[in-house]
Amino acid sequence: MKLFQQMLVASASVGLVAPIAVQASDVINLQDVSNYNSSSESLDERFDSNTFVNQVNDDLAITKARIDALEARQNNFEAGSFSDTTTLDGKAIFTLGGVNYTDVDSTATEAVQGKYTYQMNLNTSFTGDDNLYVRIKSGNHTDWSVTKTYGTYLKSGNSNGDTLKVDKIWYEFPVGDNLTAWVGPKIENYYMHGATPSIYAPVTKQFTLGGNGEAYGASTDTGAGIAYKADNGFSISTNVGTKSNTSQEVAEVYYNTGLLTDETKTSWATQVGYTKPNYSVSALVNVKTNGWSDTYYHTNKHGGTCKTGKVCQNFTSIGLRGWWRPDDAGTAVPSVSLGFDTTSYENATSATDTSSAYFVGLNWTDIFTPDDKIGFAFGKPTTNEDKALRASSTGGGREDQGGDPLAFELYYSYKVNDSVTITPAVFAGIDRTGEKEHNHKGAMLETTFKF
Repeated sequence: MKLFQQMLVASASVGLVAPIAVQASDVINLQDVSNYNSSSESLDERFDSNTFVNQVNDDLAITKARIDALEARQNNFEAGSFSDTTTLDGKAIFTLGGVNYTDVDSTATEAVQGKYTYQMNLNTSFTGDDNLYVRIKSGNHTDWSVTKTYGTYLKSGNSNGDTLKVDKIWYEFPVGDNLTAWVGPKIENYYMHGATPSIYAPVTKQFTLGGNGEAYGASTDTGAGIAYKADNGFSISTNVGTKSNTSQEVAEVYYNTGLLTDETKTSWATQVGYTKPNYSVSALVNVKTNGWSDTYYHTNKHGGTCKTGKVCQNFTSIGLRGWWRPDDAGTAVPSVSLGFDTTSYENATSATDTSSAYFVGLNWTDIFTPDDKIGFAFGKPTTNEDKALRASSTGGGREDQGGDPLAFELYYSYKVNDSVTITPAVFAGIDRTGEKEHNHKGAMLETTFKF
């Protein structure tokens, strides 16, 4: 019996007893007792068989009416709330920051700007083992905080405008003891992998997933996948993301390519991994077709030069990942996340048909205060091996104009309390686009409110 039902039963019992007690006090008093023998009324005239029955029936009717009213109020309350198996959590992020460029063009903004992101996560289980996930997101980010060219796109960046939109939605369910399956109209490959590629917590999106480049770069659309996780730490997964809800132009006509057709942009990723509490290693092969492009960790002209008369829309990327963390936090020894990608482009010239990228991410926790975090990451974004190609956008295609790109970030995350975190950060790039002197540096302050 539920608690509120027990309370109602107790209330009803008191309601029954109280009227009887009141009636008894009215009927039986000292004056009546003293005058009992002299009373001309007989006992049968004072009480009959219906005296208490009628009173009890009246009280029961009143109590039942009260219970009905309470149940009606409860039903109205439950109709406007989540089910017992739905949970909601979320966050609001305030961002203040700006970027300085050495090669400012007419579209670049160097002014300090204030931005926000608001996110809600809904999780619903129907069997206890499954999960329907819905992410609702809004934000007013523009310019550098949602731009991939320099790698300044923030992990918190969102440009949905001042409108709440369904940003992710998928269904996850078990298939046996060690198999998990996913399917959804808005999902990305990396949510369906069996092994976590990186434990580094970044501020710029380029450093997610151990380098968000050709191998692990993903894009939200229709997807499905399955992952096997053995009890000994071994895992294997395969998943497909496909642009079934987007259109492309052919002969100046736009049409929807549909699900898994020969024209649809598709990413098919297969990962093998081995994970223990303190470390993990994994390897992934991602085959991307029909011009799939989604990387946040790349230079300009990284995709190669297409052979004459050929179509260059397909490539295969291999991503190697590993991470390790110490047993104890609060020491000088950080957790370490490493990543390396190599990509081969179909129908590209032999001099330009490969690119590579690497990543190193370090995190220290509990250094100055409990739950604080220091993060430092650096690496080379996806870069074509042909240096002359990297320099071609500067004019002339001269090899000595091609840069050796590097990207950096450094931050300190401080928890004011369990719900509020403040994170100052700086980030920079040297020859970040692949061309010499295409440098930048930026700074920001983020405040995160979790609920």
